[in-house]
Amino acid sequence: MTADLHLLATDPDLAPLWHAVHDRLSAGKSPTDIATVTVPDLPPGGAAALRSWLDTPEQRRRGRTSIQRTPAGTKIPLRALLTVLTLPADQLQPLVEQAVGRPVVNRKINRLQSAQLRLELWEYAAARLSDLPVLLSRLKSAGFEDDAATEMRRLIDALASLIRELPHQPPRSLAKLAHDHAGDPHYFDPAALAGQRLVSAVAELAGRPEPTRPDHIRALLADHGIIADRLSATVLLHQVRAVGGGPIDRRLNGATTPVALNLLDLTRTPPRLASQTLTVVENPSVLETAMEYASTQPMACTSGQLRAVDHALLQLAVDQGLRLRYAGDLDGAGLHIAATVQQLYDAEIVAMDTCLVGASGELPSAVPLGPLPSNCDPALAAQLRAKGRVLYQEHDAVLVRLFNSAPSEPDALHPEPNSRGSEAVY
Repeated sequence: MTADLHLLATDPDLAPLWHAVHDRLSAGKSPTDIATVTVPDLPPGGAAALRSWLDTPEQRRRGRTSIQRTPAGTKIPLRALLTVLTLPADQLQPLVEQAVGRPVVNRKINRLQSAQLRLELWEYAAARLSDLPVLLSRLKSAGFEDDAATEMRRLIDALASLIRELPHQPPRSLAKLAHDHAGDPHYFDPAALAGQRLVSAVAELAGRPEPTRPDHIRALLADHGIIADRLSATVLLHQVRAVGGGPIDRRLNGATTPVALNLLDLTRTPPRLASQTLTVVENPSVLETAMEYASTQPMACTSGQLRAVDHALLQLAVDQGLRLRYAGDLDGAGLHIAATVQQLYDAEIVAMDTCLVGASGELPSAVPLGPLPSNCDPALAAQLRAKGRVLYQEHDAVLVRLFNSAPSEPDALHPEPNSRGSEAVY
């Protein structure tokens, strides 16, 4: 019989057969290499059609068949089927591609090509990053997808080009260097993977442990003439007294509203702070409340997760002998920040305890609590989970506690709960 390719390709009962053949061809087999193919879940209609083509009259008289059932599926003699259908071997691939709806891609050839691609790229990286064996090993361990080879080569070239000029004199901004060596001013942002690779490279060249704190990362880069962003991120200071004569001291002493200081302010012309207790809070809204009620409590705000500028301020305060207190939201992120500030800077944690949670009402907020850090105080964690809601610093109970607990600050705010009482209803 002469096969009609369209009818064969569109017969739903034969679709599992063509999928099985497609898989064999994609595995690197040629049409003439496939003697038999095992088809899982071959429909009865497909099996009947194959028997009608393949079984001889003698086989039928003896109750035998060319189609064999096995635990893996139905075993079909593909060569015999092509002969019966008078289908040339070179027509098998177009047939299965039409039936399956996608081209046959030789995975064996692709694997060989992929292996060769990786070999060539790592040889290229070894030549360009010869002074960075640790980084090279890390890049190899991470690997890359085939379609990311171009991006990997870009990273290798950008790192090699930038590192070759270290240390940069005069110092240059990280964004400028990223623009000049990678064509993108944000390419080496510290939070990006490429930025992390740059930090690893500089640390390896310097023979120093790789830093993890943002301020330590920037210090490492600065030692090699790379200035990470030190202008855009700021920390807010309110009612913080200074005793020095520098420009930042004058700004702090003359201000009646919160002062925004950037990393450059805190490192190039740092203030000399008076002896005082500095309460550090997570949210700027707390400083708004302090202004509303004319509090004189010295305060600073990190605006969430600690950045290099926040670490610089906290370290400056510790170096100059200030007493530190920290208060944040009672959720996973806030508790994590509090633990970090306590561990690194020996800060007293305030307005983040079980009594405060108990005073916050049945529904402290409308936001579900979420996971808590593993090092959270068990009693506090249990009470927060019982509430099932985040307790934010904007809650009246938190604000009253925060300002009423100000140490040695005679003019600090002692607010009365507002007309809603201490329980916020959402």
